[in-house]
Amino acid sequence: MVSLLNGTPVMKAVILALFVHGAGSAALAQSAGSTRGLTCGQAAGTVRARGAVVLHTGPTTYNRFVSGPGYCTHEETTEPAWVQTADSAQCFIGYRCRQSDLDNGR
Repeated sequence: MVSLLNGTPVMKAVILALFVHGAGSAALAQSAGSTRGLTCGQAAGTVRARGAVVLHTGPTTYNRFVSGPGYCTHEETTEPAWVQTADSAQCFIGYRCRQSDLDNGR
């Protein structure tokens, strides 16, 4: 019988799988920087290129921006996202996902 507690190949494989899964999840949540440190074109280009990205919008604020509805859940819709950038007070960089109003407020 193989014990899972004594460093067997099975246990090592489980630990490796958990590590790889955790590392991938962390990478998905990493920020691409601050909108205030990017030009409008750079910020919008980052959203377009990545499809979905977290950007800081201030010293302690951040948001997830998407290039289209394909990056939202089926219960969400998109709304235009305007942010301050290094060269613009109002820069359209893409969209934010928000809860859909399909239930008409019920």
